[in-house]
Amino acid sequence: MSVDTLKPSLIVETIEKLYQRIGERFPDSGLKGVCGQLHQIAKNMEARADWIGRPVTWLRILTWAICAVILVLALLPFFYFRAEGENWNLEKVVTVMEAGINDIVLIGAAIFFLLTIETRYKRQRALKALHELRSIAHVIDMHQLTKDPHRIMAKSLYASTVQSPKLEMTEFELRRYLDYCSEMLSLTGKVAAVYVQEFDDGVAMASASELETMTTGLSRKIWQKISILHTIEVDDADRKRAALPFVPPKQGEAIQGSTETPTE
Repeated sequence: MSVDTLKPSLIVETIEKLYQRIGERFPDSGLKGVCGQLHQIAKNMEARADWIGRPVTWLRILTWAICAVILVLALLPFFYFRAEGENWNLEKVVTVMEAGINDIVLIGAAIFFLLTIETRYKRQRALKALHELRSIAHVIDMHQLTKDPHRIMAKSLYASTVQSPKLEMTEFELRRYLDYCSEMLSLTGKVAAVYVQEFDDGVAMASASELETMTTGLSRKIWQKISILHTIEVDDADRKRAALPFVPPKQGEAIQGSTETPTE
């Protein structure tokens, strides 16, 4: 495998480490279970991607055999065709040519259909695997859906109801939780890319690209929440520093933050 391709073994290793990290922070969370499912899919990814990229030998042999039979049956009448004694005119020639062209088009369409059976067969497997990843991405998005940073950092401003989601995380835990969701979405897109990197099919590649675009969009929403957390934390730190009383420096000490050396 060249250096410019994704290595499935490294992706599996990364997902396994992420699963362990989630288990250390949130051992009883549903996000850990989702990451476990993604890890199981990733472990089967290399074998499935190898099958999708490898030629299906038996299907190719069968396809070429059927194409050969069709060509033989199509050409066989020409060996027995005799034009002696026939009164050929322009009308008959045009009729025979029209019938021959129609037969060539139909035979060509049949051969094309047979030659693309392998691609469609593998495409079905690839689209099924990509649909599985798409479902995982939506589940990850559901887990972060109710994790609103404002409801955690300003609890006194929100009047909860009986059906309100229970948010018992600290600001640090929420940031880590959202980070894990973003990492899982990114890794989901990478698994999808592995399925089609050795399979040159436009439909499957478009589906994988669509999935990666979707995971990028979901991850962008998560990073908006992380940015809100960071902004609020910086504002709180600035307010706390502003509330501290000013302590003048002692004689001979430099003022904190100044680059000048103290004078005698």
